Amino acid sequence: MRGRRMNHRAASGINSMNPVAREGSRRLDRALVEQARRGDIDAFETIVRSRIDAVYRLSLAILGDEADARDATQETFVAAWRRIGSVRDLDRFDAWLQRIAVNAARMALRARRRRLVREIPSDDVVRLAAATPGERSAGLDGIETAGDRASDGDRLGWAMGRLSLDQRTILALHHLEGHGLDEIAATLGIPVGTAKSRLFTARRALAAALAAEADR
Repeated sequence: MRGRRMNHRAASGINSMNPVAREGSRRLDRALVEQARRGDIDAFETIVRSRIDAVYRLSLAILGDEADARDATQETFVAAWRRIGSVRDLDRFDAWLQRIAVNAARMALRARRRRLVREIPSDDVVRLAAATPGERSAGLDGIETAGDRASDGDRLGWAMGRLSLDQRTILALHHLEGHGLDEIAATLGIPVGTAKSRLFTARRALAAALAAEADR
C-alpha cells in the first residue's frame, strides 16, 4: 500500500453528487471491490485512496491521538487486504471496512493502555500504594489524564476522552460519518434497536462529560 492521501474535498464530494452520479460511483465501487477480491492490488489501492481519509477520521475520533490513529488506519487496510476475499455483499463494503477500523482502534487502545502502564513513573506507583482504597480506585485514570488535560484544551476532545470506546465509536459513526441507525447497526454487527439505545446513552454520557468539563 503506497502512502498516498486523498484531497478532503474529493473525499466528501460523493455526498454532493446527484443520484445518477452516486449510482455510477456505487457501480464503480462494486467493480473495484470485486477486482480486489480476485487479488487485483491496483484495484485495492484505488479503494484505499478513496477511503483512507474517512478511516483516519473515524480512528482519530475514537482514539483521540494522531499517532495511534495513523497506526490504526494502516492496520485497518492491511487487515482489509488480507480479508478482502471474505466480502460477500459488495454494497455493504463500507460497513465491512469500518468494522475492521473499529476493531483496529480497539487493538490500538489496548496497546496504548499497556504502554501507559509501562510508562507510569515509579513515584506515582509509590503514591498509589500509599493511597486510600477510594483514592486508588481512580488512581491510574488520574495519572493518564493529568498530561492529557495539560496538553489538550479542547472541551469536546476532553469530554470524548471521558467516554467508553463503544460510546466514542457510535458517536463518531453517527455525527462524524453521518450514518443512520441502520448503517451503524450493520457496521457494528448489532440490532438496530441496540444501536438506537447505545446512541442515546452515548449522547447522555457526552452531555454529562461536557458539563463536568465546564465545571473544572
